Amino acid sequence: MKHAFWHERWSDNRIGFHQSDFNGWLTKYWSSLGLSGEEPVFVPLCGKSRDMLWLREQGHRVTGVELSDLACRDFFAEQGVDIDAIEEGEFHRRERDGICLLAGDVFKTDREALNNPRAIYDRAALIALPPSMRVDYAAHMASLTAVGDQILLVALEYDNPRNEPPFSVKGDEVRDLFAAEFVIEELDSADLNEGRFENQREVVYRLVRR
Repeated sequence: MKHAFWHERWSDNRIGFHQSDFNGWLTKYWSSLGLSGEEPVFVPLCGKSRDMLWLREQGHRVTGVELSDLACRDFFAEQGVDIDAIEEGEFHRRERDGICLLAGDVFKTDREALNNPRAIYDRAALIALPPSMRVDYAAHMASLTAVGDQILLVALEYDNPRNEPPFSVKGDEVRDLFAAEFVIEELDSADLNEGRFENQREVVYRLVRR
């Protein structure tokens, strides 16, 4: 999607993708990654997700990247903290208590800037991207990881295509995107039958860098 699309969504507070509670797949399956709790974690297209607080509570240092500076500001404001952004290259950086948010284009990040993450948590990044961007996204995630690094990926599946996110990314596409660089394990899935997610299915994967 074009940058203006996301800036407008945040400006108009049209953020139905935001979850007010911790994601159930995260709390259930993060332990399957077998991490000690000290590893740096990267959250792409993080918005103002409270999942970053949960990851920090597990001991991880968390770096999130989000296009909207407004979302990064609001994340800290909702924790009762007002942090001035520091310009860092093409990003605006805010950091406090082990959580660092970079406002800017996720495709312009590198491993060092993200604190050399050992794990990536993707609940809303892949499914936010149209098909034309997903190949580049998967390649970029591979460039940010080393052998043994892991991704906990939550994907959404449905049959009737639409023109705006969240998009359907089915299992065959997940494998096409990631199998060359990652070992892929499907951990769980659930049908969604409420509200705007009716007749959709969530699938959670564990990806391990080859």
